[in-house]
Amino acid sequence: MRKFRGSPARIAVAGALLLGAIVVAVTLFGGSASGTPQPVGTVAIGPGQTATPWDTALDTMAATTATTEPGASDIALASPTAAPTAAPTAAVTVAPTVTLRPSTPLPATPTPRPATPTPRPATPAPVATAAAPCYVLPSSNVWNRDVSRLSVASNSATMVGAIGLNAYLHPDFDAIGDGIPYNIVTSSTPTYNVSFQYADESDPGPYPIPSSPRIESGSDHHLLSLDLGQCKLWELYDVRRAGSGWAAGSGAFFDLRSNALRPDGWTSADAAGLPILPGLVRYEEVAGGSINHAIRFTAPSTCGYIYPATHLTAAPCSNLPPMGLRVRLKASVDISSFGPHAQVVLTALKRYGMILADNGSPWYISGVPDSRWNDDEFHQIQNLTGTDFEVVDTSSLRNG
Repeated sequence: MRKFRGSPARIAVAGALLLGAIVVAVTLFGGSASGTPQPVGTVAIGPGQTATPWDTALDTMAATTATTEPGASDIALASPTAAPTAAPTAAVTVAPTVTLRPSTPLPATPTPRPATPTPRPATPAPVATAAAPCYVLPSSNVWNRDVSRLSVASNSATMVGAIGLNAYLHPDFDAIGDGIPYNIVTSSTPTYNVSFQYADESDPGPYPIPSSPRIESGSDHHLLSLDLGQCKLWELYDVRRAGSGWAAGSGAFFDLRSNALRPDGWTSADAAGLPILPGLVRYEEVAGGSINHAIRFTAPSTCGYIYPATHLTAAPCSNLPPMGLRVRLKASVDISSFGPHAQVVLTALKRYGMILADNGSPWYISGVPDSRWNDDEFHQIQNLTGTDFEVVDTSSLRNG
């Protein structure tokens, strides 16, 4: 056996090095008292819900750049028209994600989210705590139901012809600010008792409205406010400032954990009496690879209404489409030549279809404005016309 040789000084140095190594080992491997690292947070999924890009979308809003005041982004929404400055941000932590809902399994995981949403930085960080996710309506809601296997309605040809047989499909949203934006609000957002033109069919409020809200440009001036903490949605039509308060044509409140419809005969912020947000195309879900809900669309003339709509703009008739009409892209339509994001939208139109919600230009589908949209790619969608669509028989389709 070789003996250790060295001067006292060398022995002292060796001893110090040995003691330092022991301290480092204890620091690295001692950890907590139990020796097991504690998880950053857990993911809570609602009963009967499946994690999907759409199901976790609202969680994504809270986990990315959502602010209590409109700013550079709203779920990473960066519209050049959004001038207000974002509220101060605070770093948080985030898991993989995107949106909210259906029962059909899809490829994403809900993002943990604080009970009360807080301002977040442009670059997501992991969320420290998790709360009950906020889904945009239950998975059993008709907005989220797959209609690809339902029968074609007997009056399909008449309805498609009335909307526009040769009129082309048009995405009514783009990268320059067209579309219907929405605002993320919290319990600290100022609230107002809005005065309504159609007060007898409007929810009295109060309505949370940020100091500089995003409002749809154009004639309808929709203002949508979403509270992720309470999972509630407030929507206003034809909104405008009135002195120190606000006025609007009509307004409605929706509990996004409920399947309840508006009272029969009542409007909402939409002519059909439906919520607007559940039918919007959003960048996050398209970028995530799937839209798992029906899409809102408009038609030039309508009469009457059918489930799930609750309101009409003209008396029922047989030659014009009713509010609430469900239309889908025919399964036989080849979409392989379209761009990847356009294919996501068109696949959703085959599977979930679109719901007629308002009077307007034929085959206009609604979405959220976002500077990241590739407008050239979406222009390809205009190669499709009314001949590529069919009306779905939804007489047996009801909320769960």
